Amino acid sequence: MKVRVPFDPGSLVVIAITLVLFVWALFEKGLTHDLLLEAGVFMVSVKLIIMSYKNSLMAATIDAKLDRIAAEMARLRLRGESPATAGAMGDAATRPAGSGPGRP
Repeated sequence: MKVRVPFDPGSLVVIAITLVLFVWALFEKGLTHDLLLEAGVFMVSVKLIIMSYKNSLMAATIDAKLDRIAAEMARLRLRGESPATAGAMGDAATRPAGSGPGRP
């Protein structure tokens, strides 16, 4: 699998701008009550970027799983088996007794 960079360039730019504005606000406002507001805005920005990164990782994982499923279906088709019957035969051993294909 390909090595992923933790953040894309757009996220790095947003992080840098947010950090610069946060530090600027520290010097501009001083250590007052407004510092909490600035820290909150900074934390929300970081949280959104982290969520975006986790979302991209999850999408990559789902893509890989779908590729494996497609490859398995293609392999079954080349062998002349129907993916539906191959899955049903494999599931028969794991289904409880008395449960049919349409029943849980």
